[in-house]
Amino acid sequence: MSDLLAGGGVLLVAAASAAAILLPPGRRRSLAILLAIALCPVLIAGDQWHTQQIADLRHDGARIAALVAIAAASIALLAAGFRRWPTLLPLAVVAALPFRIPLHAGGDTANLLVPLYLVIAAGAVVAAIRDWTPLPVGQAQPAGALLWLPRLLAAVVLLYSLQTLYSDDFSKGLQNVCFFLVPFTVVYGLLREVEWDRRLLTMVLWVVGVEAVLFVLIGSVEYATRSLFWNDQVIRSNEFHTYFRVNSVFWDPNVYGRYLALVAVVATAALLWVRERRSFWLLTGLIAVLWLGLVTTFSQSSLIALLAGLAVLAAIRWSWRWTLAAVVVGAIGAVLVVTLVGGSGKVNFSRINIDTSGRANLVSGGLALFGERPLQGYGSGSFQEAYRDHRENKDVPVSVSHTEPVTVAAEQGLLGLAVYTALIVVAIWTMSAGLFSSRAGPARSAVLAAFVALLVHTMSYAGFFEDPITWVLLAVGASLAAAPAVRESA
Repeated sequence: MSDLLAGGGVLLVAAASAAAILLPPGRRRSLAILLAIALCPVLIAGDQWHTQQIADLRHDGARIAALVAIAAASIALLAAGFRRWPTLLPLAVVAALPFRIPLHAGGDTANLLVPLYLVIAAGAVVAAIRDWTPLPVGQAQPAGALLWLPRLLAAVVLLYSLQTLYSDDFSKGLQNVCFFLVPFTVVYGLLREVEWDRRLLTMVLWVVGVEAVLFVLIGSVEYATRSLFWNDQVIRSNEFHTYFRVNSVFWDPNVYGRYLALVAVVATAALLWVRERRSFWLLTGLIAVLWLGLVTTFSQSSLIALLAGLAVLAAIRWSWRWTLAAVVVGAIGAVLVVTLVGGSGKVNFSRINIDTSGRANLVSGGLALFGERPLQGYGSGSFQEAYRDHRENKDVPVSVSHTEPVTVAAEQGLLGLAVYTALIVVAIWTMSAGLFSSRAGPARSAVLAAFVALLVHTMSYAGFFEDPITWVLLAVGASLAAAPAVRESA
């Protein structure tokens, strides 16, 4: 009975989150949003009821009461602020994106996006209150790509939830749905309706710029003192390397590097169109600081992502033909270096696997899993269990393939790959419509370049749907594409 309820709950919460972005503003949408937000913690608690972490909480009533009271007070305070000053909602979402809070229970620690979850809950309450008042009929409906983007996002959530039902690791799939897909779908719905004018976009740039500088300062202290705040795995790794990787307030240096690379792309977009001398030097200084921070992460995937984002900006600002030629020449040069290094003239796959921290083996193993179940895959969230059960090297620590398309292929098969590919195509189509023209501006250019950079990063580090930045970029990109005035003036 519990399995039936859990499976039904996953499908119900997925349907509610899909309705939250497909239904027009009104009471039905408000109910869908509240249902999606309310069901997620219930499903998580039910799935983890007998684990040591939840068991400790169940026997500590005072702690539960304190956590609930703090959460309720925080949501109420944020909701009041968002109702009084609507601009605070998008700024709070953007500001909360990097922060994960370590929660200790049962001798284990989970790093959760607690600040973002509180902001989402408060935003959902405000949206529900606003939607409960009927709006005038006859509102214009989005067309073309703007119509298909939310449909494909809803399809992603629904398909992923369906494929948890036969997953080799149902619990992992359920957690991904409740911790990532459902709340981030609500984020998309909340931000899609925001009017991203020049003032708000400038404030967002200030928020991410100031936060990134603070993160770099913290990372610089780590680098100077040769000590990290957390993540024992990276700490042990630094002891055996000649270089020292920092992670600042992030758990993983690659995630830290990803964030810095994305902010650098956004800042560069603003720099390419800036007219004021003061803004020029501020942006130049910001990019220099971000570059210094990025170097200390030693994240190859983040550097490649940064190059990809800059290439998109060059194509928009100057010439896509010359940019494409430069990218092709650079790619050929990189292949030649990898092939000819050491003078053998042959590709050294074992060396590539070492240089990529074992990711080459994960990719090959993931492709093998896809070959065994090409249509439906092994189920959502199952990569770790399927890899251990069906690969020869069962002792390799693994959670994902570190290559998003491979993870999708192994877990969701051709069905998941089709929806994943369609979403990327429609997203880029939506964000790039009309950009390669004389009226292109920094706002939409920044969003498209950041999205491409993030997409490239997930080719070597995964985390596409599980990163809230993906959903924020999709929402902002869709909103800007639907607002020609912003596109021309901001």
